[in-house]
Order: sequence, then C-alpha cells, then structure tokens
Amino acid sequence: MHLHNRPAFALLALAATAAFAPLPALAEDTRPREATIIVSGEGEATLAPDMAVLSLGVVSQAPAAADALSANNAAMAKVLTDLKADGLAERDLQTSNFAVMPQYRPIPDGDTGEKLPDIVGYTVQNTLTVRLRDLSKLGALIDRSVKLGVNQGGDIAFTNDEPEAAIAEARKEAVADALAKARTLTEAAGVRLGRIIEISENYSRPMPQTLYRAAMSKEMADAAPVASGENSYSVTVNVTFAIEQ
Repeated sequence: MHLHNRPAFALLALAATAAFAPLPALAEDTRPREATIIVSGEGEATLAPDMAVLSLGVVSQAPAAADALSANNAAMAKVLTDLKADGLAERDLQTSNFAVMPQYRPIPDGDTGEKLPDIVGYTVQNTLTVRLRDLSKLGALIDRSVKLGVNQGGDIAFTNDEPEAAIAEARKEAVADALAKARTLTEAAGVRLGRIIEISENYSRPMPQTLYRAAMSKEMADAAPVASGENSYSVTVNVTFAIEQ
C-alpha cells in the first residue's frame, strides 16, 4: 500500500462530498407587503366652442357619367369660391369623399334568365370638410351653401382649436379630488397617508354635437338656427398611495 497517496484521495473525497451536498434553501422573503390605498379622482372643465367642423356634400345624377361629373364640379366650384370669398383659408377646406357610382335598373322578379341589370345613369358625390373658426358665420354659411347646390350634409362638430388650458385645469381638479378622497379614507381608518406610488390618467374628449344629417334641401336654407352650447373636457386619475402604519 502506498501511503503517500492518501492525502490526494482525501482531497478528492472531500470535493466529491461538497459537490453532491444539498445547497442551502434560499431564504423566503418574509418582509410584509407595503400597505397601499388606491383612489380615483375626477375633474371637468367646460369651454365654449370656438370652431365648427362640418361637411358639405353635393350629389348629382345624370344618364351619362360625364354629365353628372360636370354638374357636380360646377356646383362644388361655386361653393368653394363662396367660402374662400368669405375668408376661409385653404387649410380649412378639404375634400373628404369623392365617388362616381352607376345606377342600375333592377331585374324584374319574374325574369328567370341569367341577366345583368342595365346601367341607367350615374351618381357623383363630392363631400367637402370645412373648419369654420368664426361661429357667427355658421348659419349664413349653411344658407348660402344650400342655395349654391349643397344637398347633402353630415354632422357638425363644435370643438375648440386649443383646449389644452381647459384640459390642464381638469387634470388639476382630478388630482385634488383624489387627494381629498385619500385623506378622508385614511383619517377614517386611523392611519397616515404616505407617498404617491403611481398615477394613471383617463381623458375623454367631448362627443360631436349633431346639427344636420342626411339630405339638405333649399326649403331649410332660410332657417338655419345654430346653438353651439359648451364642450366638457373630463379627466379621471387613479392614484396609488402608500399607507404609513
């Protein structure tokens, strides 16, 4: 037996034992979870509209597509000329829809043969989106447009060109409301309000107010009352606070 090799074997045995020894279990985090309170606050600011966005449409029909297009172009050109003469800038006038659609003669119900419907004419539709920054001109603008050939109109949305100041006030009101609620709740619970951990915001723009829809007729051109009302800008904030025990 070679005793001089014994220390080497001892070292190998010790290494093997260390290699296969179970690792100490990781200590679980036993720290208590931080107590929090979550509240929501609401803020609202109203602002009188200073701009209207409206659509003015011209629909023309004729047996030939060229005739329908020519009549439509002539009517819309008159409307554009009138709007520009009234001071509207190019940036506030935009074509939002243009379409040429064939009109078909329906096939009689008793006809059982394979037959395509005949084209009997064409419809041309051209819609102009207008941003009007002087609301005092809105009623007169609608009146003149109808007399010049506008026979279809969409919604009119009363809005604000720069609502940022009103939205900022609504935000401040919403945060103040959340703070007041949090203080009331913590005082009632007998604890102290701590630092703010998280803030999130929900903001909703006012819905468009509808003035006219579908077809416009010359009979209504002499009476276009306009009531713009007010726009309401609403902000909701969700705030998470720490609670100091």
